[in-house]
Amino acid sequence: MFDKLAVAVDQSEESDRAVAAARDLALLSHGVVRLLHVREAQVVAGKGGGVFELEEVEDIEQLLQKEIAVFEAAGVPVTTELRHAVLGHTAIEIVAGAEEYGADVIVMGCRGRSELASLVLGSNAYKVLHLAKRPVLIVR
Repeated sequence: MFDKLAVAVDQSEESDRAVAAARDLALLSHGVVRLLHVREAQVVAGKGGGVFELEEVEDIEQLLQKEIAVFEAAGVPVTTELRHAVLGHTAIEIVAGAEEYGADVIVMGCRGRSELASLVLGSNAYKVLHLAKRPVLIVR
């Protein structure tokens, strides 16, 4: 079954629902969980440019502590991993993190954009589905 679950988390409600689904799945399979969060950065070229992180460290720590509490309250073993990516490359890091962890499944939320918006703006869930070589559970 799913002994090792990689759960991609962010600040969205959909992510919270994915955490709840992963908790239930881990309880059923007696699995362990790795929370993955990707801290994105915007790279600005040219004079005065640089790399700008899009989230504060304190916000990430608060997010991870909130999600850890969900698993600990259910008695599910949980670890965390913080990864970094340039804006637009989050899905690559999610898949790489799951691969390195040896996850049996990737669990993540989906914001539910329309097909056109996902095509134009991109969707991490869509990208993960196409990049991953393991099952992916998308929670809406």
